[in-house]
Amino acid sequence: MTDQVPSGKPGDEIEITTAVSNDAGRTSINRDHGTASSPASSDDDDAAADNEAVSQALHALEGRKVRWYSYLKTRDFWFVLIVGQVLALAITATNTFSSLLVAHDTSIPAFQTFFNYVLLTLFYFTYTLYQYGFRKMGGILLRDGWKYFILSFLDVQGNYFTVLAYNYTNILSAQLINFWAIVIVVVVSFLLLRVRYKVFQIIGILICVGGTGVLLASDHIRGTNGGPGVDLLKGDLFALLGATIYGLTNTFEEWFVSKRPAYEVLGFLGFFGIFINGVQAAIFDRHSLETGNFTGPVIGYIVGYTLALTLFYSIVPFILRIASAAFFNISLLTGNFWGTIIGVRVFGYTVHFLYPIAFVLIIIGQLTYFLAGSMLGDSKKPWLGDAQEGGIAGFGTAKLKAINAARRGDIVAEDENQPATQQV
Repeated sequence: MTDQVPSGKPGDEIEITTAVSNDAGRTSINRDHGTASSPASSDDDDAAADNEAVSQALHALEGRKVRWYSYLKTRDFWFVLIVGQVLALAITATNTFSSLLVAHDTSIPAFQTFFNYVLLTLFYFTYTLYQYGFRKMGGILLRDGWKYFILSFLDVQGNYFTVLAYNYTNILSAQLINFWAIVIVVVVSFLLLRVRYKVFQIIGILICVGGTGVLLASDHIRGTNGGPGVDLLKGDLFALLGATIYGLTNTFEEWFVSKRPAYEVLGFLGFFGIFINGVQAAIFDRHSLETGNFTGPVIGYIVGYTLALTLFYSIVPFILRIASAAFFNISLLTGNFWGTIIGVRVFGYTVHFLYPIAFVLIIIGQLTYFLAGSMLGDSKKPWLGDAQEGGIAGFGTAKLKAINAARRGDIVAEDENQPATQQV
């Protein structure tokens, strides 16, 4: 899917501009082709009118009289709830394949993620190059390359240290410490991105964490998720470092995908990830690669891990747009439940009666998270401005919702009945 950002800049293939009709007293959003020859002053006026119209539509959506449960009845809410479970299943699949690799005496925490970055590059970097051309891609590399490098570096390290932690500490300790990622997301979003959490959102997060605590307590009681480790302190420190980096990565990626096309973000994430992860694997996994026994099952597990992880990465940007990094992380808390279900089939686990209770608690926490929100949920990002002028009009964004809401409300020109063009 391709689309263009509504803007007042010359050279856009399709530009969505706005104008206020003096005789009708209403806002209209129209398409304007061939803006490359427009004067700069006209572009500035169009951009200002565009921002004003989007701002009015956003305020209308936020100010709409709704009941406390209204957002829970929207398609956006059910999308983020269901997709959150898909992501939890995907990450559970990667953990399962990692466990199977360890069971086959194959420990390659850096190398096993390398092919994920290769696929991201093949799919998204290639597509971005096709969309932009070499000249524009070069400009992005010069202007924003360092930002994408930092995002990729953080992502690679988060993956590496989290996987590495399981080699030293027990699973119970590692999973408890992974909650720290939620704390990092909330604190960084509050301090740097000016996100202000409502009481119900905090309560929802606490309920989810409590539900996962029930899961872990059940495992500890049954003795299936704890036990000694090779070096508990070392493993716990690795898990803490990995969770911290994950929190920073999720917040940074939410900031990025709200401002740039998802395929561009994923493309550069994969592109730089190949080099960063490749160097790391060559340094730390060299001995394992030289002595490893790469049988058919082992190769199959690596392929399964890669496909599940690439699917996970491909979906994440959209839940970060429609919801937030905080909701994304609490959605992953259900992964422990799905992991047990898979464990029953693959590893012969038995389900404790507390598991369904814990799962219901986590879902209730996710429902509670959105109780006090507006009809925009978390899609309106405070760092993008009142009219979201600093962001992209892509799938899941508040900006696109405002434009489409204006069209559905019949406040557009009579000949403009198509949905707004969006950029993925």
